[in-house]
Amino acid sequence: MSAFQASSPWRKTAALLARIGLTGRMLIIAVPMIWLLVFFLAPFLVVMKISVADPMIARPPYSPLFVQGPDGWSIKATIGNYAYLWEDSLYINAYWSSIKIAFFSTVLALLIGYPMSYYIARSPEPKRSLLLLLIVLPFWTSFLLRVYAWIGILKTKGVLNAMLMKIGLINEPLIIMQTDVAVYIGIVYTYLPFMILPLYANLVKLDDSLLEASADLGARPISTFFRITIPLSMPGIVAGSMLVFIPAIGEFVIPALLGGPDTLMIGKVLWTEFFSNRDWPVASAVAIAMLVLLVIPIMLLRLAQSKGADT
Repeated sequence: MSAFQASSPWRKTAALLARIGLTGRMLIIAVPMIWLLVFFLAPFLVVMKISVADPMIARPPYSPLFVQGPDGWSIKATIGNYAYLWEDSLYINAYWSSIKIAFFSTVLALLIGYPMSYYIARSPEPKRSLLLLLIVLPFWTSFLLRVYAWIGILKTKGVLNAMLMKIGLINEPLIIMQTDVAVYIGIVYTYLPFMILPLYANLVKLDDSLLEASADLGARPISTFFRITIPLSMPGIVAGSMLVFIPAIGEFVIPALLGGPDTLMIGKVLWTEFFSNRDWPVASAVAIAMLVLLVIPIMLLRLAQSKGADT
């Protein structure tokens, strides 16, 4: 036992915590729980309260939840804001467009990120560290600057069109900016490291003896890849996909800068409702509905992770 552990104040503190039923494990768990309580649950409850209020021309621009009347205090809440989301096709189209863009961006990130992760995991140690550094290097630059850089690359007189015209692949500039293609490029580029890192963490732990045994039994490399490597890396695939899909579905900056007027995503609808229309109750209902929508893939992630841990 160290001198610190044997000291009298430490033992008194430990005895006091044990007397009130607190253990070291509970204290460690309490730190992230308090963080989630303060920075997630409390704002969530505030947004939910606003979502059942009525819009008002006031500050704040919504009715109070508790109203004092002649008979005392009462709760004034409505679900009309949620019903309005189903009545207006704008919100349904925004949800569907966000899911579609996030889904295909996740698929593209997986198709690009998996070979990169596999190559990094199979590289020798000095080279592996350098490749990982290159993957996380973009995080050292501002997210907004990286998106603006793509404007200079993809615009009509940008770097990409100038290069393609110089080598003779095209005769006139391609229109990429302010299209869904530019949005896909921006999202995949931005969130690709979130796909690569979980895949790498999973693939680097892959037992080489399983691949050698498959080769000894006569399996071809492509068969070994699809029958052994892919199934064993499924937890990394699910984790990376969720880390890309969840933030991509609520993305606002990339569609606003790279997309056009026809690019409809729920993040832009939220911004419009909050700051242009000043309809905070409807905007809060949109946010709550989006959060409920994201609970489904999160539950699937937890289910896949628990199955992976059991196997």
